Amino acid sequence: MGIEAYQQQSAISDDPYVLILKLYEGLLKYLSFVKSAMENEDIEQKFTYINKSIAIFDELRNVLDFDGGDVAYYLDGLYLYQIETLFSAGIDDNVNSVNQVMKVTQGLIDAWKDETGL
Repeated sequence: MGIEAYQQQSAISDDPYVLILKLYEGLLKYLSFVKSAMENEDIEQKFTYINKSIAIFDELRNVLDFDGGDVAYYLDGLYLYQIETLFSAGIDDNVNSVNQVMKVTQGLIDAWKDETGL
């Protein structure tokens, strides 16, 4: 679901490396919407964008290649932790937790760009 939602809003590339980058960038966009909804006390929008963010993390988990080594296991745990953090942040209206997920996501973007040369 997450990848489909993001595909509708962005041009899709046949390059899987670019697609992963777009998913990470989509996460940052949705997380900024979560923060805005929290600041505006818009509960419906907050959970709409938390759910979209979680859907992207789920899609990222679905494409991990566990036969490729330890990195996939590390990323799976990292993604799960981000999902748990977002869920708790939504319940507690914790903007700091959303900021932390954004920081992790930016780190993933930077590492992905370094690794793939994008």
